[in-house]
Parts: sequence; structure tokens; C-alpha cells
Amino acid sequence: MKTLHLAISPCPNDTYIFDAWINGKLGVKAPAVTCRFEDIATLNELAFRDEPDVVKISLYAWSRLRGNYTLLNSGGAMGRGCGPLVVAKQPGLEPKDLSALRIAVPGRWTTANFLFSLFQPAALNKLYMPFDEIMPAVARGDVDAGVIIHEGRFTYQNYGLHMIEDLGAWWERTTGYPIPLGAIIAKTGLGPDMHSRLEATIRASIKYARSNPKSPLPFMKQHAAEMEETVMQNHVDLYVNDYSLDFGPDGMAAIEYLLAKNGILK
Repeated sequence: MKTLHLAISPCPNDTYIFDAWINGKLGVKAPAVTCRFEDIATLNELAFRDEPDVVKISLYAWSRLRGNYTLLNSGGAMGRGCGPLVVAKQPGLEPKDLSALRIAVPGRWTTANFLFSLFQPAALNKLYMPFDEIMPAVARGDVDAGVIIHEGRFTYQNYGLHMIEDLGAWWERTTGYPIPLGAIIAKTGLGPDMHSRLEATIRASIKYARSNPKSPLPFMKQHAAEMEETVMQNHVDLYVNDYSLDFGPDGMAAIEYLLAKNGILK
């Protein structure tokens, strides 16, 4: 079997989940793999170009990728209380104000953009930029507001920003479902046996990290730049959960609801 090309983000939840697999801690039964790290918007584009064998994508992007890729039932990002936030420098703004503002969003095909569009369909003045550039841009006044993801939930106040809306909480109030953010997909041509093997490998990698909590830290720090260790741990605690092991019926129902809202399912 060839060495698989895996593409994930450098965010702590991904490096935590995949550390044991990527770094050979699971033994010979795990598929051989090389890894590329990119932000989520770039990962979506790589999948659209059919490049990686296995890739982390936004579940909104997945609505346009079915066929060439198969959704894996492990390794994803889903949960409650973990959705994107809409933030601004000016205090006191309300959701109804957003339609007149310039909004920074982390990529056309991100679930964050999809959720924001559902929340405020009249807010069309968007600027797409890498997620880690959004908070500084809002703080400088380059844009009026931003949709932030990942560790931004824990750090936006450091930039003097104020939350307008928690899109995850809004989604949960509106739908009752957990928020389906991202997932791992694999090329359909790899076949169902390999898909099952990949799911089992990812679960084993998560369980290894949970059983050896210090083991993934060097890998996480290597790719998290200057992120504080407490922020990394908060990130993992929020985004790596039982849905990461298996979406389950509740999680799959949330994904189907998202796809239906995108007009994919009727």
C-alpha cells in the first residue's frame, strides 16, 4: 500500500488527534502517512482539487465534495458551545447592524461563512482572509467585524474586541443539534476497507493521546507558533470530544441538517 498523503490544520485539536498516527506511535498496523499543514480555507481548496488522500475539511465544503471523497466517522470537529463568534471593536453593536458593515470571514467554503450567511443573509460585504488575520484586522479597523474560529474564542478580548453573537449557540438554539464544524474525508477510490482502517487508526490515535496526555504536547507546540499552553489545552478540551471518536446518530443528523440547509438534501 502506498504512503497516504494527509492534510490537516496546525491547530491544537488536529495535532492532538493525529500526533500518534503521524509520528509512528501506533505501531505497524497504522497506514504509512505523510502530512501537510494548512489553514482550513486552504484545506478546502486542496480537497476541491482532489489532491490529498485524506484531508480535514469544513462540513460546508463537504456538501460540494461528495463523490470523489467519502466522509469518515472519526477525527472531526463537532460539539456544543464551540461555534464561531462574530466580534467587533465597537461595543454595543447588535446583529441587525451587521448588514451595513464590512465583515472578515475565514474562507468562502468554511462552515463559519455558511453559519454567518444563515444568521445574517443580508450581510454581503465580506472579505475572505486567513483565520489568524481576522482579529488583528478588526482591531486595526481594516474591517468593522469578523467571524472568528479556533482559539479566537479564547483570545478575542486580548485584541479589545467585543462579541456580537456566538454562532454556535445560535445554531443550537435554532436547530437543537450540535454544531458540525469540520470532518475528515478520504478519497472514495481508497475503498471501504481502507476507510474503515483509517477510522480505526484515527480513533486509536485519539485514545493514545488521551492515555498519554503529555505525548502530543511537543507536536502541538511545534505547530501552534506562540500560542500559550493553556490556550492549546482549552482548544483541545473544547474541540476534541466523543464526536471526534464517532459522530453517532446525533452528529450525523446535524450533518444532514446542514446539508439540507445548503440545498443538497431535500
